[in-house]
Amino acid sequence: MFQWPVRVYYEDTDSGGVVYYANYLRFMERARTEWMRALGFEQDRLIREEGIVFAVRSANVEFLRPARFNDLLTVVTELQQRGRASLTFTQSISRQHEASQPCCTGEVKVACVNADTFRPQPIPEILMKEIVNVD
Repeated sequence: MFQWPVRVYYEDTDSGGVVYYANYLRFMERARTEWMRALGFEQDRLIREEGIVFAVRSANVEFLRPARFNDLLTVVTELQQRGRASLTFTQSISRQHEASQPCCTGEVKVACVNADTFRPQPIPEILMKEIVNVD
């Protein structure tokens, strides 16, 4: 399990003063990027050295409770499934110290694709070795 803190800024909210729904996906994306960084992999280096990018293939998100301006949130990211060319994550976003009452939950599947053709490509062995160690 990987946790990433997020503070809600005014720009993250809608006219009702709550986090605009699409921004939860942005918070989840940042947490997955930081998860990769914690494993020692930078997205730009993966493009340059391995010729791959990860693209979201599907996202199923449930909005449960509103988060508001200036809330401190925690995004929890867990690797649920590894495929040859894909990773499936479960993610939840809660106010800090309220993990049992998430504001938003989701399942996001990302595909490893060739950076030039965007066709599926196996996850590089160097990355897969680190991912296996996460379990």
